[in-house]
Amino acid sequence: MRANCVVFPFDLFGSGGSAAGAMLLGDSLQEMIDDTAAETQPVRLKAAAANLDIHEMDLSTIELMANWQNAAREMCSEILHPDEFTLWLSGNHLGVAPVLESLEVGTLIIQFDAHLDCYDLHDTYTTLSHGNFVAHLPDAVDIVNVGHRDLFLPHASIRKHFTEAFAADEDEAKVIAALRKRVAKAKHVWLDIDADVFDPSVCPAVTTPAPFGLMPLQVLQMISAIDFDKLCGVSLSEFEPGRDVKNASLDLLGWLLEWLLLKKIS
Repeated sequence: MRANCVVFPFDLFGSGGSAAGAMLLGDSLQEMIDDTAAETQPVRLKAAAANLDIHEMDLSTIELMANWQNAAREMCSEILHPDEFTLWLSGNHLGVAPVLESLEVGTLIIQFDAHLDCYDLHDTYTTLSHGNFVAHLPDAVDIVNVGHRDLFLPHASIRKHFTEAFAADEDEAKVIAALRKRVAKAKHVWLDIDADVFDPSVCPAVTTPAPFGLMPLQVLQMISAIDFDKLCGVSLSEFEPGRDVKNASLDLLGWLLEWLLLKKIS
């Protein structure tokens, strides 16, 4: 199976500085490809590295940035195919919105995020941002949130935009069982990871950290509940390297990306 990785360094309308995170993660994957190609001994990542193509989108000018949504949608039309696997590395979470709206109907989106991103605040709803973009997605988009720590939104607002939402304090076994049931009914699955789903003690490099987050092993166990034959892609966003501590977040997220590639295409 071929895999495409799109580096989309977008961080307007929230989480300034996270564009550098998308580029750094892209560089990390490129380094993995180069190191694996140079290794003469058998290594597990050979197949994954050999079948991965990295595309870094250019948003370096005002004109290119102004056309960010159309550019992202055009890229999605080129790379989102059922027989290929996609990684989408965005700056802020808003940069994932064109991907989620481009997915085939029947695709279940499992979103790991500390925030529910459908905030209808008195002064921000009509202005698209990384904190309200879920409310602007088409109604047909099927999103299940895992790991949120929201204390603000009423239940009616959550149900309006999410098929289901599991807070970080929910019983892990219950969440895994519910995910398996939903995945079994889905045609495809897309995994959407906002880096702030992790507890700040293990992933400090995010703009809006929230306490009592998920630990890495919890995330792995929940992701493992997904049928990887149905997994068509993964998006990762909100990594802000200027806030990292001794590369803790970079190491965590880089390892996670390599693990996902091994699980899917090796």
